[in-house]
Amino acid sequence: MDMVNPSGDRGSDVVAFRAELRQANIAARQALTPEEHARLSARIEARLGTLLSRRSPQVIAFCWPLRNEFDCRPVVTRLLAKGWRAAQPVVVAAGEAMIFRPWTPDAPMTTDRHGIPIPAGDDTITPEVVLLPMVAFDERGYRLGYGGGYFDRTLAALSPPPFTVGVGFEQAHVDSVQPQAHDIPMNSIVTERGIREIVISACFGGHSKR
Repeated sequence: MDMVNPSGDRGSDVVAFRAELRQANIAARQALTPEEHARLSARIEARLGTLLSRRSPQVIAFCWPLRNEFDCRPVVTRLLAKGWRAAQPVVVAAGEAMIFRPWTPDAPMTTDRHGIPIPAGDDTITPEVVLLPMVAFDERGYRLGYGGGYFDRTLAALSPPPFTVGVGFEQAHVDSVQPQAHDIPMNSIVTERGIREIVISACFGGHSKR
């Protein structure tokens, strides 16, 4: 689905555009039938596995699937058997960077204030690879999330920066998400259609698909 902002303005028009895009893309994803979701997810799993197989075992972070998102747990579980470690993000407070708690398939879980499952306990871990859900994405590697800005703050605070992979369905592809100053482009994008590797300049100004 391709949507563009006809005005090109960088003020309130962009905010309205991103809100409309977010609503439309979430609705489209939730409209996927279970059969279609499973078929597309199998393709994403294969491509994501290919991308991550190029890396030695590391700490990988991922989100609990919401609103009919792609479920990263099967891929991550297979990585655990190969020596990787896994984590999930936890919101500490509004306006602050998230922390990451270790995760395994049998880890004790609790829920955050939004009812999202998160690992219980106080242990934290720093990810080297982060799988990012995408409400929308563009060819320059920018993603649109749910609007809270948590991942932008978190990625900006992590040092060294992790390798970021946007994971989702191709229907989320748009001409541009109209990125804002705080948006950080991803390193790679994986959908059922394939793997996009993003070349990112030091100032985030030059991007190309490789």
